[in-house]
Amino acid sequence: MNLGDYMDGILPIYKEAGMTSHDVVMRLRRLLHISKIGHSGTLDPDATGVLLVLIGRATKALPFLEDTDKEYIATMKLGIKTWSDDTSGEVMETKPITKINDFPELLQQFVGKQKQLPPMVSSVKVNGRKLYEYARNHEIVERPLRDIEIYEIECLDAARYQFKASCSSGTYIRSLCVDIAEKSGNLGCMDTLVRTRVGRFRLADCVTLEQVANGEIPLFPLAKALAHYPQLSYDPLADIIQGKKIRLDCKEDEVALCNQEDVMAIYRREQNDVFRCVRGLW
Repeated sequence: MNLGDYMDGILPIYKEAGMTSHDVVMRLRRLLHISKIGHSGTLDPDATGVLLVLIGRATKALPFLEDTDKEYIATMKLGIKTWSDDTSGEVMETKPITKINDFPELLQQFVGKQKQLPPMVSSVKVNGRKLYEYARNHEIVERPLRDIEIYEIECLDAARYQFKASCSSGTYIRSLCVDIAEKSGNLGCMDTLVRTRVGRFRLADCVTLEQVANGEIPLFPLAKALAHYPQLSYDPLADIIQGKKIRLDCKEDEVALCNQEDVMAIYRREQNDVFRCVRGLW
């Protein structure tokens, strides 16, 4: 029996620079001899940090991890505008740098809910095509503004324009760097990026692909990955397995139903106290 035949759970991987998130999944499929592997929250090839990998039945939970909050450490480069909004892209424009006298204070102006313009090199769709598909042909299209929120932002090194940001899912740190630079009267883009947290998973929870190859496979249960959902115990289990509508006494409109601390399904309010199954996770 292959190891993958009985593996289910969340595997936090430290993604190294120089590989795509898809590269990580393909490497794990070869190492673990299992095809049912996916990931949540794509990281750019040059970025490093936390990549949540879902294995076995945990892959069913992928749509419910898309709204997970994240935390990053980034550095910003001033004086240039690039096609991709980071230093890996083609330089489109340069401009003399205007010194930022109070970088920590400038950062605080970006805390809160706001509209953000996604990078041209991103997977956001416009007219049925992803923006990066337009970017490959150097086609410029109107990009839709997106609602994001920066919960906290902290200056780590003013001289290097390095900061840490805690933000809502869907936030592009590349775009944030462009906006910060513009606010200071500069052109700018992202230089480096490390994702330090996805939901409750931090760098300390992660292993490298090399560690996995050496047999270190710290699988976490779905309950931890779905901690942003209210988790309710429910019996009888047969109701969940059969996808029956059930009655629940709770305020939330969407909940994770558990059996012996194992998340079994996501249920959504249909009307009043009646909930229907959105997705079985057994």
